[in-house]
Amino acid sequence: METQHTQTYLVTGGAGFVGSHLCELLLTEGHQVLAIDNLSTGRLENIAALLKHPRFHFARASITDEIVMDRMAAQSDVIIHLAAAVGVRLVIEQPVHTLETNIMGTEAVLKSALRYRCRVLLASTSEVYGKGSKIPFSEADDVLLGPTAIARWGYAASKMVDEFLGLAYHHEYGLDVTPFRLFNTVGPRQSSRYGMVIPKFVQQALRSEPITVHGDGQQTRCFCDVGDVIRAIYGLAQVPDTTGQVFNIGGDEEISILELANRVKDLTDSASEIRLIPYTDVFAVGGFEDMQRRVPSIERIKAHIGWQPQRDLNAILQGVIDYEVAALNP
Repeated sequence: METQHTQTYLVTGGAGFVGSHLCELLLTEGHQVLAIDNLSTGRLENIAALLKHPRFHFARASITDEIVMDRMAAQSDVIIHLAAAVGVRLVIEQPVHTLETNIMGTEAVLKSALRYRCRVLLASTSEVYGKGSKIPFSEADDVLLGPTAIARWGYAASKMVDEFLGLAYHHEYGLDVTPFRLFNTVGPRQSSRYGMVIPKFVQQALRSEPITVHGDGQQTRCFCDVGDVIRAIYGLAQVPDTTGQVFNIGGDEEISILELANRVKDLTDSASEIRLIPYTDVFAVGGFEDMQRRVPSIERIKAHIGWQPQRDLNAILQGVIDYEVAALNP
């Protein structure tokens, strides 16, 4: 993808899983890159190789730090807002942190962007589709969330508010805002700490521990390689006619979680047993509801920038396996 001209990008959550990969791509494309991360879930080692790069500058700070955000936004043409509470486990165990981080953080980013008229790419999530049963999920579909007593729906609602805020800033103030919804992004550097399923399965398989599948394992997901995802985000930032619209970014290869566990077991040649664990044994606090299928329609992004995922699931899994093997044997 050709760069139209060199710009300065500010990546919030820049030391996170997706953010660190995105920073690398932006530098490769010749841009100036500013990154901000409070390292609550991001890791300094994710960007260790970038810290000496002459076009990369990192601030360890919260996006709600008005002074730091103002200074960084003042230098930026484009803000890609990835900083958020991530992972099912974190969302359920820390609901206050989740709501405050997502809603107040996004408000802080949008206020800074408005001050300096930065373009904003706003990360959202497939969680906003809630219990929707129309497959595939399309950006204009109605949304059905569960009861407020279930913490997971608080996360979904917080990301919907993020989208509402971003689009409101676009409609009322003319700010250039494009929300995008990520569906199960995976790849090297993703932590299993917050319930991310593929690194968890791979680590369990490599250690010959039981591969633990929640529920009956019949729930299905579509996984997308982080390399494909950052190409999509960058592509949306490169064209002007995406502003004010929402875009799905995700894979189109649907697989059940039980089948995924078996595939990881086969690819790692592991002796691990596959063990089904009831949701009540995993998420006792805050309640939990899962959705049976989550499949994105990617027709809108394909029509606008010609994007579609390139790496299939086996290639994605092998990339994670290679990364985790190297981590076990440094």
